[in-house]
Amino acid sequence: MLFTTTGMPLMDNKSFLTPPETIQAIIGAGRRVLHQSFGRTFILSLLAGFYISFGAQLSTVVSQDAARFAGLGVSRLLAGSVFSIGLMLVVICGAELFTGNSLLAAAALHGEISWAKLAENWGLVLVGNFLGSLFFAWLMFESRLWESGAVAEHAVNIAAAKCKLSFGVAFIRALLCNWLVCLAVFMATAARDVPGKMLACFVPIMTFVTSGFEHNVANMYFIPTGLMISRETGRIDPALNWSSFLLDNLLPVTLGNIVGGVVFVACAYWYVHSATVRESSRSRE
Repeated sequence: MLFTTTGMPLMDNKSFLTPPETIQAIIGAGRRVLHQSFGRTFILSLLAGFYISFGAQLSTVVSQDAARFAGLGVSRLLAGSVFSIGLMLVVICGAELFTGNSLLAAAALHGEISWAKLAENWGLVLVGNFLGSLFFAWLMFESRLWESGAVAEHAVNIAAAKCKLSFGVAFIRALLCNWLVCLAVFMATAARDVPGKMLACFVPIMTFVTSGFEHNVANMYFIPTGLMISRETGRIDPALNWSSFLLDNLLPVTLGNIVGGVVFVACAYWYVHSATVRESSRSRE
């Protein structure tokens, strides 16, 4: 999901891409789905699952007792701040993240890739993200780092709260989440250096986590982790089970993430700048 600006003429003194240049870079990078092998896409999808899980587990540890000393708002702010490391790793190191790949819709709208290719990419990336997150959750469970007690209780509470959301609430929170995630990727694409890309990832991701929005790949780590710990420790919550995870949370959150990223970022910026992008493409031919 690391977008490049290959083929775009830029002045050396420019510190970032303009919005039309950014959407053009996103559209151009979307063409990778035409020739990228399944194996490459799958490995990059696994990596994205690992990277987002790194951020999710760190946010769990940092926020386990912060509310008691600094208040709930500050605790959520800390959790969001450290969670942003996940998208930084995805963007800078390169990986295929389902939520960020909502921006590939701009390439489909522009006619660079087919909608069938887009669906194929989304399906493969979603599976890879899920398996990567699930494996990372198992690794963290087997690390026994949660045995301090406070971490275990917090992890179970996070998972149970997510499974108790209604379909509509989960959908809306997910829509708002990926609106911000895709804006983070949009800004990271515009940035031309690593510090700029890190800052572009940090602010929107901190905002969505602090606000309490729902990210499907993050939940692929949070909820299985809570499930494993609850069974081990006996902290059983009736709402926390695999059925509620897959149907009551992951399904509406995935749908909401798609709508938030596709409609409010990919479609919006493609519509606003499509004429400029076409004119720029013709001028280079």
